[in-house]
Amino acid sequence: MKERPIVSEYDAYFEKYLELVPNGDIVQQLEQQHKETDILLSELTDSQGLFRYSPEKWSIKELIGHLIDTERILTYTLLCTARGEPVPLPRYDKDVYIQHAEFDKQSIEDLLAHFAASRKATLYLLKSLQSKDWVRKGIALNSEVTVRALVYILAGHELHHRKIIKELYIGSSSFPL
Repeated sequence: MKERPIVSEYDAYFEKYLELVPNGDIVQQLEQQHKETDILLSELTDSQGLFRYSPEKWSIKELIGHLIDTERILTYTLLCTARGEPVPLPRYDKDVYIQHAEFDKQSIEDLLAHFAASRKATLYLLKSLQSKDWVRKGIALNSEVTVRALVYILAGHELHHRKIIKELYIGSSSFPL
């Protein structure tokens, strides 16, 4: 039951992420897109990781940290939903998380290893789910959502930020070489 979720399975806010995800096996896509993200970022130096395309924007390291936090939170959310958690799960304030995490003090290498470990755990969880789990509903992200919608949101979220990294960070004329 890994088909694309339908609009009634998630809040309309997340459509911007789902529209980025191509058709196909979503678990394979998560494996492949993580490899592509790692290739994009693994050659960056720690000083390049501090680059911000605008003073009020996150650094590349903070953006990687945001991907890690979101991976962990959405994976927990989909675990709870798959297991039938009856209690609504809250959204998180990404800016507060970034403020307290101090990702800029970590190396790119460590951040990417952390992201890889988080993704590996996500993939193990997804591969363990039964068909009925993928369509189970819960209340998370301030709305009713299915497990499969959460997986697609996760995939689209990474694609969204990878596009931003390519275009606004690495593609910036002021990006340090």
